[in-house]
Amino acid sequence: MDKNKHHHKRYQESGKANPKYRLKPDEAEIVEQYRRAKYECEKENLDPSTLHSGWIKNKTASLYFKLPKATELDFKKLSKELIEELKEYSPKYPKIDRIKYKDSHLLFMCPSDLHIGKLCKSFVSGEEYNNQIAVTRALEGVRGCLNKAQGFNIDKTILLLSGDLLHVDNFDNTTKRGTKQNEVDGLLSDHFQIAKRLMVSIIEMLLEVSTVHVMFTPGNHDNTIGWLVAEILAVWFRHNKDVTFDVSLQMRKYYKYKTNLISSCHSHKIKAETLPMIVADECKFWSETKYRYMFTQHIHHKVSKQFPGLWVESLMSPTEADIYHHTSGYQSSNNKAIEAFLFSEFGQVARLTHLF
Repeated sequence: MDKNKHHHKRYQESGKANPKYRLKPDEAEIVEQYRRAKYECEKENLDPSTLHSGWIKNKTASLYFKLPKATELDFKKLSKELIEELKEYSPKYPKIDRIKYKDSHLLFMCPSDLHIGKLCKSFVSGEEYNNQIAVTRALEGVRGCLNKAQGFNIDKTILLLSGDLLHVDNFDNTTKRGTKQNEVDGLLSDHFQIAKRLMVSIIEMLLEVSTVHVMFTPGNHDNTIGWLVAEILAVWFRHNKDVTFDVSLQMRKYYKYKTNLISSCHSHKIKAETLPMIVADECKFWSETKYRYMFTQHIHHKVSKQFPGLWVESLMSPTEADIYHHTSGYQSSNNKAIEAFLFSEFGQVARLTHLF
């Protein structure tokens, strides 16, 4: 502390602030206390920039302080700047002449809850899962469903960009709400790049079949990073008129196809029995459709129930059980899959399942 200049040595007792410091005694005391906190960090070989809280004690008081986190930056501003830069590098795709079908169908492709970044070890849970397996299963599952859809005339495809595309939401390896994920494969930066490249490949694959509408549903694991991936994809395909996006942070998304209402939400904060009334109240397509479907995620296994006016069905996931889910018994050998559904003017006419 001797190397620091104390304010009382340079402060004039006449009541005026020191001409150099321009601080009053109480203000200078705050500066000195901060210097002390920095000094104590350096003495213990700690990085002062990582200091987030502490105690200031003197003879008359004991005060707790907390510094703003560096991570608490304006995320919207950061993402906006990133997206503006990426617009310069958006690729241009050749126009595809498409056949107009009389007996046309919509394909709803659902690679749900991929959890890129999740790590499962066979000696812990009996199964392996990592970034490579996640990508392999996603591509294999989409191709498998496309092969099963051959024979149907498809003029529109909805790609569900499901919540929990990524396993963690920050470099601390926690979810949006701060739940620590102990088993993680690599860094968040790797997860982000893998997810982006994977979804670009899947969209390009689906474009060979029909025009594509991307429906993003925010999840509980990757609420922030998952939305950023969706925004990046919208920029990537911004020159392609055959791809449209719904990447808002609204929890429930809707799409009308002929007499069908196709909707989706992650469902981690809502009960299935409340969805029919909510959808009827907020969706403008309710009165315009006859067949209505809500596809949910989050639980990774199949639950299906038909309510008056709305069919609610959860989607399966290709991910394995990590140590937490294995210990809790949240796993099943026949629930790992990627699903797709086909719709015509007569409602849902087929379901396609690629099991792992």
